[in-house]
Amino acid sequence: MRAKELERFKKLLLTQKAELLNNSRKLLKEEAQHNQDDLADETDLAASEVHQNLTLRLRDRERLLIQKIESALGKIEVGSYGVCEECEEPIEPKRLEARPVATLCIACKEVEEHKERVFAY
Repeated sequence: MRAKELERFKKLLLTQKAELLNNSRKLLKEEAQHNQDDLADETDLAASEVHQNLTLRLRDRERLLIQKIESALGKIEVGSYGVCEECEEPIEPKRLEARPVATLCIACKEVEEHKERVFAY
C-alpha cells in the first residue's frame, strides 16, 4: 500500500478514535447528572436500569472498537496494515474504507462467517 493511502487511513482511524472518546466523555457527564433518587416509581426505576444496561453494552462495544483501532494504527506503524491475517493477500482499499479496522479480506471473512453460522446451529 502506498504511503499516501496509509496516511489517509491513519487519519480516518484517528478521527474515529477521537469521536469514540468524545462520545464516552459525553456519556460519563450525562450519567453523572442522572440521579436515581429522582425516580418516582418502580416503572421509572426499571426504565432507568434498562437504559443503563444498554449504555454499558454500547460502551463495551466502543471500547472493543477503540482496541481494534489501536491495533490497526500499530499495523500501520509496522507496515502490515491492509494485509489479510488469514491468507496474507492485500485487503481491497474499498473494504478498508468501509471498515478501516478490517483484518480479513472479503473471501476469508465470508469463510469465517459461514463457519460461525454452521457452528451456531
